[in-house]
Amino acid sequence: MNRHHGGPDAAGVPRWDFSTNSNACGPCPTALAAVQAADATRYPDPAYTELRTALAQFHGVAEARIVPGSSSSELIARLTAWVARGGGRTVWLPTEAYGDYAHAAAQWRLTRVATPTQADLAWCCTPSSPRGVAEPTPWADLRQARVLALDRAYEPLRLSESPPSAACCDDAWQLWSPNKALGLTGVRGAYAIAPAGATAQAAELMDMAASWPLGAHAVAQLTAWTRTDTQRWLHNSRAQLRVWKGEQIAMLQSLGWTCLPSDTPYFCAQPPQALDGDALRRQGIKLRPTDNMGLAAHWRLSVQPPAAQAALHQALLQHP
Repeated sequence: MNRHHGGPDAAGVPRWDFSTNSNACGPCPTALAAVQAADATRYPDPAYTELRTALAQFHGVAEARIVPGSSSSELIARLTAWVARGGGRTVWLPTEAYGDYAHAAAQWRLTRVATPTQADLAWCCTPSSPRGVAEPTPWADLRQARVLALDRAYEPLRLSESPPSAACCDDAWQLWSPNKALGLTGVRGAYAIAPAGATAQAAELMDMAASWPLGAHAVAQLTAWTRTDTQRWLHNSRAQLRVWKGEQIAMLQSLGWTCLPSDTPYFCAQPPQALDGDALRRQGIKLRPTDNMGLAAHWRLSVQPPAAQAALHQALLQHP
């Protein structure tokens, strides 16, 4: 299965990168300083005792529910393997979704089913990717899956003040990967929160990991994530992103693009005619096509600062 991701590619780092959902206000100064100060000459604690304690206190859950992972994608693969090892045979995925859910399911030959009520494993991402909106499937249906996984990668970047009701649910596996919100996507590191009462299952998932899934830099980033000053910076960054988002949508609409609504600093849009992404890439601009995420003829664009928007505007004016 061919997996597509935004960001650097064989052509190097895009000069103007609209293809990843990294916070364009980043990097977060406190998180960056912590990463730069990390001691890479020593192994981290293999049990991640202090980190798991900090994350548990941050979320108000028991430490035994915290499961570190080398990335959200790695946890997607590991959780899928855990379900399959336990006899799971079916999976439910949103119609539009991150491709790694389907990829992991395919590796374990899980059969895709039509509704979560039929599923041994159901995936939900809210705000979703690629659209950046709430999952339309009723939460009551999602909860009927044998195992429900809630990907919260974009929750810290939600631009409204009200989280979805699903965010308060305590019987789903929650996956958190703060590197996007902190503008440090190159530092890989994530964690899962097991459902309440599932500490034994969390221990099983811990045992399935390789030794030291998190390096020193990821430990530093995730520890910084729990700090008050980091969360204050993130709150302030969302105010700036709202402004830039309005400007970016207005620019695209002036060129005839149709922009779909979202609650995040990324959104999907359809150009007035077919777009040559490779031609834009040669000009140093990268957008993210959404065909492999279930949304044809659209592109996902992260919100970027005015200079990047100006470069995109000029390139689109010259686009054949």
